[in-house]
Parts: sequence; structure tokens; C-alpha cells
Amino acid sequence: RETSSLWLCGLLFAGLTHGLNHFPENVVAKRNDLNPVTLTCRSEEAPGAVTWKFRGEAPEDVRQIGPDLSVSEVDTPMLGEYSCWRGTQMLSSTYLLLEAEEEEESDSLSISCRAKSYDCHFSCDWTHSGQTAVRLGLGHDCSEGRKSCHWVNGDQLVDGRFHFQLSHSLSPYSEESAMLELTAEAIVDLSVARTTRRFYLRNIVQPDSPQIVRCQEGKENLSVTIEPPSSWSTPHSFFSLEHEIEYVLKDNGETGRSSSVLLPKGISKLRVRSRDSLVLSTWSQWTPWKKVTH
Repeated sequence: RETSSLWLCGLLFAGLTHGLNHFPENVVAKRNDLNPVTLTCRSEEAPGAVTWKFRGEAPEDVRQIGPDLSVSEVDTPMLGEYSCWRGTQMLSSTYLLLEAEEEEESDSLSISCRAKSYDCHFSCDWTHSGQTAVRLGLGHDCSEGRKSCHWVNGDQLVDGRFHFQLSHSLSPYSEESAMLELTAEAIVDLSVARTTRRFYLRNIVQPDSPQIVRCQEGKENLSVTIEPPSSWSTPHSFFSLEHEIEYVLKDNGETGRSSSVLLPKGISKLRVRSRDSLVLSTWSQWTPWKKVTH
């Protein structure tokens, strides 16, 4: 019977730890040391006596100071949701999570970002599996863990990745001197890991594939007309792109590449990719192969 009870408790705890698939409104992350953290009882009502509950019962190994709760030591059974009550009314709740060690953070946090242009938006993908909730924030408020941080929650894709859309306030027309400061937090069970990356917007720019408008054969060569993708920054005279064309010769099937839009005649098909010509950004994806008809 004792073994069955322990097994049942284990199942219940596993359900609690694996069920946190979002960041609660109030979170306190504590390192596994003796420095205490405070869980605050938030109430707009007049002050009065409050009690705290953890899984429906009075929490152990904690100290109540006025309406708040002080926690000095944590182990796995102590992690989860703490709520403060006045009589039968719950006033607020706070999740106590374990803050991951730095070496664990570097191993478990993996994120890649991309900007299609120099406009005010870019996207990021969380590529590491195993996390049940992830959020991102821009700026010092987020890297310093302040309450004023504006966190962005991502959409979880079918393959397990989290996808984010973020906005920034950098001017696309001035020389870029300020770095973007991106902070990520991720929950695994009831542990939270966080890291901050700093990078220039130009380092994550990757245009969408360009558009092949037409291929026109002249007496001596093939002229290819290429337009930037619709998502690229304007005016195009200021935000210039350079193109690379890959082609296949009709006679022998050999391939070649050219940075010129004037190609030799006798090409069966071609495709194009682009990049920012000033900062030499990451190349776009290739366009689909386009057959050259005569």
C-alpha cells in the first residue's frame, strides 16, 4: 500500500510539473542556494491577515513575513504554484520555479532570428526541443528581469519549435550603432532557464527570394530581368540588392553562376538568389527553377 501511495504521488507530481505550458503572470525563479526570495501577496483590498497555500495545504519550510512568504531553500517538491488567501477568497498566486545553472542554460537554449528587410519587424525560432513554454523580450528591461519588460509569447509549430514575431524601433535610414538585446526564457518542467543575445539587425537580414520577371534572348546573350521581393525595404535605390544567377546549359547540361543579368545563350533553365549588396547579408533562398523558352 505504501509503494502504491508513493507511485500515485509521483504520478500526480509529474502531472503538475509537466503541465506548465505557459508563463504564469507572476513567476519567481530561485537559484538552488540559501539566498531567500519573497513571494508577494497581491491584493487591492485593505490589508488584513492572509494565509498561504501550496497544493491546497499550508506550505512547509517557509517563513511568512506579514502578507508575504519568504523561501530560503528549495527542492523539487517545493516548486509550483503558491496562493495567498483571505478566508475563502484567493487574492493572488505566484509560481516558484528553479533557476537553471549557467552551464545548463548554454546547453539548452538555442534560438535563430531572421529579418526579411530593414523594416520594424523580425522573427525568431526556438529550435531546441524539450521546453514546454518559451518567451522572448527586447531591451534592458528584459535582460535585467524587470517587471516593465514586454514579453512576447510564441506559437508552437508542429515540429516542436516556437515561432516569434517581434518589433523594434531602429531607424532603417541611419547607420546602425545600437545592438538589439534579446532575452529568452524557457520552462522545462518547473525549472526556468534564461539567456541574452546581442546582435546588430544587419547580421540577421536575409531577403526573401527575388522575382524573375522575364528572360529575353538577344543576338548575343540572354537578358534576365529581376525584381526585389515584395517584402524588401524601399526605396530600392537606397536598399540595393545584388543577385546571383545559377543556370544550366542546354547542350551539355553543365551549370554556371553569374552576378550579371546578361548570360550566354543556350540556357535551358535558371534560378536566382539575392542579398544586401552593402553589408553582404545572408543570401536569400533560391527561386524555383525557371525554364527558358525561345
